[in-house]
Amino acid sequence: MAFPSASRAPRWYGIPARVGLLTFLGTLLSFAFSLLFGIVGTVVVSASLHLHPDMTVAYRRIAFPAACVGGILTFVFSLVTEVRHFRRSKTLSALERMG
Repeated sequence: MAFPSASRAPRWYGIPARVGLLTFLGTLLSFAFSLLFGIVGTVVVSASLHLHPDMTVAYRRIAFPAACVGGILTFVFSLVTEVRHFRRSKTLSALERMG
């Protein structure tokens, strides 16, 4: 007994939502990790020089530029992946309808 397929044709308007969500999460994660490493690096350098650590350096000079670069890379990679997935799903859906 053959079961009817439950798959539907892919929708293009899901791509910007997924890309936006992944870009936001990637930017947030890259900011968090770069801030952590920036704070640790600032504390280590200031301790070795016997100075008080200036945490604004960790935010302004390390974490923010790293988050910008991480956000751009996440946007590009997620956009390429989602477009590739959409085209593959569209092709498979068309083949399924044919056969």
